[in-house]
Amino acid sequence: MTKSKRRSGRSGRRPLHSPGRPSASGRAERVSFWAAIATGSSSEDAAALAGVAQAVGARWFRKAGGMAPTIYKPSAKPLSGRYLSLGEREEIALMRVKGYSMQAIACRLGRAASTISRELRRNAATRSGDFQYRATTAQWHAERSARRPKPSKLAGNQALCDYEHERLAGLVTTVDGGALAGPRVTWNGRRHGRRQERRWARAWNPEQIARRLPIDFPDDSTMRISHKAIYQSLFIQGRGALRRELTACLRCGRVLRVPGARTRGRGWGFVAPEIMISERPAEAADRAVPGHWEGDLILGLNRSAIGTLVERITRFTMPYLPRMPGYGEAPRVKNAPPLAGHGATAVREAITRTIVGLPGELKRSLTWDQGSEMAEHAQLRVDAGLDIYFCDPHSPWQRAMNENTNGLLRQYFPKGTDLSAHSRDEIGAIAAALNARPRKTLDWKTPAEALDALLRQAEKQPVATTA
Repeated sequence: MTKSKRRSGRSGRRPLHSPGRPSASGRAERVSFWAAIATGSSSEDAAALAGVAQAVGARWFRKAGGMAPTIYKPSAKPLSGRYLSLGEREEIALMRVKGYSMQAIACRLGRAASTISRELRRNAATRSGDFQYRATTAQWHAERSARRPKPSKLAGNQALCDYEHERLAGLVTTVDGGALAGPRVTWNGRRHGRRQERRWARAWNPEQIARRLPIDFPDDSTMRISHKAIYQSLFIQGRGALRRELTACLRCGRVLRVPGARTRGRGWGFVAPEIMISERPAEAADRAVPGHWEGDLILGLNRSAIGTLVERITRFTMPYLPRMPGYGEAPRVKNAPPLAGHGATAVREAITRTIVGLPGELKRSLTWDQGSEMAEHAQLRVDAGLDIYFCDPHSPWQRAMNENTNGLLRQYFPKGTDLSAHSRDEIGAIAAALNARPRKTLDWKTPAEALDALLRQAEKQPVATTA
């Protein structure tokens, strides 16, 4: 008695062990998804643009470690025309249902009849034991068969893997050679998201490891790897060589890569182009007219802060204490306004109190960095009568005078101390000391003397009258 064979056995395809349901998305959707990720979109927004579920997009991003696979990168070459597309497979399925022969289908698509024959045999659905050609299933089989996974360079070179593991996660040792485990430091999940708990290690970054290899092994060409390959081994599941737990040794502590375009797109929504420092009047930049100020906060323990205002011509400094009523009287309430002085409301009210008593010629503009404490700058503009401008991100040199003044204040208010312990009288005494210090840039005059001279000069100027 002969055993009958299934017709699907003639497909030439090796048996599939529980392949699961064919994915509802193909190459085009994944290319669109990673193109959106490269522009800075979140995984949810990129999934919506690609036409897939948000959970699917999050799964793609997490499985790839935040790094686009090579075949889906925007810079990847498109598929050659020798391969059948999804549209052609849909045409094959429709014509096959209508009873067209392989030669007729090939003539319609401009393909060889042998191409259609192999397509119907290799990529048909065979779960029922017969050939049932469906376009989506055929596309799924074709993409799965086209994969050519290669083992990572670290997985095939144990010496290179051990070298990188030692530099990345090796223990910190004393002079005597004893290991130092270090304290257990955990990340604040609310601020830093999903990150590994930190531990003491040698903690070379991947670029340092990659650049050091030619120095330590000048004659061994096998001991070479790029820093991007190391990041892939850390972030992408299934790469083999390095465990994801080693991301705890990275300075960032992340378990997923954050695309650079996404970080560049971050910023506070209240900073508009028309209030950037590039739009500030030229008279403020060349110090031709008094009344242009620079401001900042110096921070201490328990989110305490002291604000500083410095006039650009005279270097006259007005530190203030942006403390709100009720501070220290009761335990801090979660999600309540920061009473210690770091919040936008406290800063706005403190600046208004400090500057509202100045004459009009000394209230022209205020330049600040892009901190969240200036979120209420529109109301501050109305209350204090000042034009508000913001520096470019990560550009403290655009407020160099204010940064220098903060350094002088740190002589009296060191880092790591509770700044809210100082009273307004103490702040005023420090301000008087700074304003009575002679400055080389003022020809050894004090800021107080320079400001007094400007005010006297303004009083002597005749007031323009209209006829």
